[in-house]
Amino acid sequence: MPSTVLSILENLGGNRRLSREEAVALKGAKGEDFFRLMSVAADRRDRFWGRTITYSRKIFIPLTNLCRDTCGYCTFVQSPSSRSARIMTPEEILAIARAGQRAGCKEALFSLGEKPELRYPEAQKALTALGYTRLIDYLRDMCELVLRETGLVPHANPGTLSVEEISLLRPVTGSMGMMLESVSLRLMEKGGAHYGCPDKHPSVRLETLENGGRLKVPFTTGILIGIGETWTERIDTLLAIQEIFEQYGNIQEVIVQNFRAKPDIAMWNQPEPSREDMLRTLATARLLLDGKISLQAPPNLASGDYPSYLGAGLNDWGGISPVTLDHINPEAAWPQISELRRATERMGCQLRERLTVYPRYLARPQEFIAPEMMNHLTAMANPDGLAARQHLS
Repeated sequence: MPSTVLSILENLGGNRRLSREEAVALKGAKGEDFFRLMSVAADRRDRFWGRTITYSRKIFIPLTNLCRDTCGYCTFVQSPSSRSARIMTPEEILAIARAGQRAGCKEALFSLGEKPELRYPEAQKALTALGYTRLIDYLRDMCELVLRETGLVPHANPGTLSVEEISLLRPVTGSMGMMLESVSLRLMEKGGAHYGCPDKHPSVRLETLENGGRLKVPFTTGILIGIGETWTERIDTLLAIQEIFEQYGNIQEVIVQNFRAKPDIAMWNQPEPSREDMLRTLATARLLLDGKISLQAPPNLASGDYPSYLGAGLNDWGGISPVTLDHINPEAAWPQISELRRATERMGCQLRERLTVYPRYLARPQEFIAPEMMNHLTAMANPDGLAARQHLS
């Protein structure tokens, strides 16, 4: 008699996606079941994406490390009393952007804490000194500055956003992002990873993804695993993302990101997800989500051998910078792009550089691309929608 898992996988003919019940059952995939799951997920990737694995050559601009949320796993955020707390100046931002321009980067990832001016007078004072009341307005102008002065296409990752805020950013960004992380309300309770974090309430984050869908903005989102959620809660988070994709079509990529324990966080003693857990989650995501959604995992956060992610259906390595740190995880160095290329080729795939906007959205510019952005993006793109100038080292 075939196992339950093998029966599920054998019934995934064509492009049929997993049901919630089937995805929940894959938690038990071990041994032969586990390797079959990997194989089916990789085959699904090949059907939609072929053996071309992409990455985005970027710079990382940590606009501010002040935030009104205090997530238990975050080492990026600093309190106003910290000597390292700051809001970057336009001069500092341009210096990074110009270094990225010289290194052949095409994306400028703006990452920042959420609405610190609503919690800290110090943050409001710093913004006032720069001539602003709201951080979102400063972000908008810095995106425009980088775009105008260097041609790098901004990808904004400021957290939760209203329709008005997305409308403000849309003309100066190619894409936007916000990790959904988890739809678990338990994580909002005292002792949970999202306790005391108003911007991490699932309803607020889902509303942001829906707002992006209403305005037809190519969006990156994803799940964060190992922060106290259950396997079923992971599945429900992925399904919530799938529902938004079905309604609006704007979810261009989903990241499966693994929690990493660090000595200076509240969750310093929380166990990290195992390599097997990461692979199982990636493979399940590939089979649960629409095949047109890009599936990504950060290679610098791999707890083991990151090329093995390709065997679980991954098709994209995300943003890799030859210039800047991963400021969210500064202890985890990016792989060298030449190393990433060799590792990808050893798995029987080829590495290609993409833009911050995926080809499928570039092919529908009147629907998904702000008119102000089109000349910048088309100048960088090949006819296939990937980067015209490939930098593989």
